[in-house]
Amino acid sequence: MSRTHSHHHGVANHGVANHGFGDDAEDHAVLAEMLDLDAQVITGYLGDVTTSVFDRAADRPIGRILDLGAGTGNGALALAARFGAAEVIAVDQSAEMLARLEAKAVESGLADRVRTVAADLDTAWPAVGAVDLVWTSMALHHLADPDAALRQIFAAIRAGGLLAVAEMTAPVSFLPDVIGIGRPGLAARCQDAFSGHAAAAMPHLGSDWGPRLAQAGFTSVERQDYRIELDGPLPAAAGRYAQLSLRHAMTHLDSLSADDLATLKVLTDDEGPDSVLRRQDLVIRGARTLWTAERP
Repeated sequence: MSRTHSHHHGVANHGVANHGFGDDAEDHAVLAEMLDLDAQVITGYLGDVTTSVFDRAADRPIGRILDLGAGTGNGALALAARFGAAEVIAVDQSAEMLARLEAKAVESGLADRVRTVAADLDTAWPAVGAVDLVWTSMALHHLADPDAALRQIFAAIRAGGLLAVAEMTAPVSFLPDVIGIGRPGLAARCQDAFSGHAAAAMPHLGSDWGPRLAQAGFTSVERQDYRIELDGPLPAAAGRYAQLSLRHAMTHLDSLSADDLATLKVLTDDEGPDSVLRRQDLVIRGARTLWTAERP
């Protein structure tokens, strides 16, 4: 099953991968802000993808949901709202992320059905008991052994339950083809440089998870592809989202020329007319894929 969505103004998602962020409080704060900005800027994707999971779960009793790699909780809270009687257990290794999630659950009136568990899935599997649905977004590719994690997930899901895996299949880009400063083609060069970095640093990024789900024992694997395309006018948060994302990307784009890095510094500055905070020509491009499967 495959589906392509072209989203324009007012559409957004919740998952930003933790590519190369450190462990200090400042890094966690930046990543948390990026996760929340992603949800504000690309809203329609999250609604679409959780609707797909809800539809796939039709006629199944979904009483307990496990969100692995929950971040600031955009997915967990969307699923709690969608499955109105379900308990949602949100797992992440960052205490800061989970604190934000808990605060958002209170604000959303969902605190009575959402609880958090701190755990590093590469070291110890959380003792959460049996669940009916596992959701994991932009998280599996970070694990040292995602196939071992899938076997753990399979064991945690009750017979007839579901797994939903959402992953990035093309990184988010923000720059139009012509930006008016620097050498033409910067956006394409940034994408190429990031893809090269990702291939070396994150070997599981871009995996076709369907065969891996089948190998773990899941059946009835379905795939849906989502293309994200937002043209202006974009939400107000888009400039800040672009600034943080490009600033972080610059730390991994060693293959870019000094001229390109200088242009990116201008684009990500807090001041100046060419800063992404002030530009009116930003675009949002990316691709994400959802795999759903059943535990027989």
